[in-house]
Amino acid sequence: MALPIIAAAGFLAVAVPLASSGAVQSASAAGTHRAAFVTTDKYHATVAITKDGTKLADSQSDNWSGYNQGVLDTEKPFTSISGQWVVPTATQHTAGQAEDSATWIGIGGGCVNSSCDASDSTLIQAGTEQDVSASGVASYDAWYEIIPAPETESTITVNPGDVIDTVISSTVAGVWSVTLTDKTDGQSFTETLPYSSDESTAEWIEETPTEISTSPGLASLPNLSTVQFTDATANGSNADLAADQAMQLVDSNNDPIATPSAPVNGNEFNDCAWATSCAAP
Repeated sequence: MALPIIAAAGFLAVAVPLASSGAVQSASAAGTHRAAFVTTDKYHATVAITKDGTKLADSQSDNWSGYNQGVLDTEKPFTSISGQWVVPTATQHTAGQAEDSATWIGIGGGCVNSSCDASDSTLIQAGTEQDVSASGVASYDAWYEIIPAPETESTITVNPGDVIDTVISSTVAGVWSVTLTDKTDGQSFTETLPYSSDESTAEWIEETPTEISTSPGLASLPNLSTVQFTDATANGSNADLAADQAMQLVDSNNDPIATPSAPVNGNEFNDCAWATSCAAP
């Protein structure tokens, strides 16, 4: 099938062909049925660096918080990534304000080294969204995205506290498999996507997505319970996350608004919203 892409200010309008193998498996429903997907008005952009990292301080970004590995540090391209996280509970941070967040893993779009002085312009990713409306009502969903397309939302049900397992891997050159599984209720989807990736970065991220509706721009961050990332792998092995690969999310005043913890065992960390520090798992 072909995915129509929304034309928005600053973004390329294209049609990306998708070889769909998506299915939703529900633990409470008999049998398996094909997933439904819808293109949304959110865009999970490549990293926007506001301060380069050092061995003693995280890189800072106005849209990402978490861990980012680059090919210039690992000396090998990334052809697969996986990770698990617990869907955080979202509540309104500022009364009367709509607020959005996303938790995801991806290949591409990040910094090619720990100092973050260069980045990858391609990005294939999948994750969950945790949003709060202006009236304070929280909503949750699962999605994938291949830049320059906006988010493609799945029909699987996502709830706070659910354990999400996601795997993105290159099956043959230029073709990727994306599988997201809600291990709490057994629902999942798998999509096979043709995409030309630079394969230069891998990342495990908490994000403020970009809105491409009537008021384009970065979303405001809601309050979130601690995001727990575990079982991080790259190229089929322990991701071996290092402290100098951490990235902190800052606001327009360069004040930190989300911070990852130190990594544990090379494959897990916490990410804390509206915090300048975060305790390790």
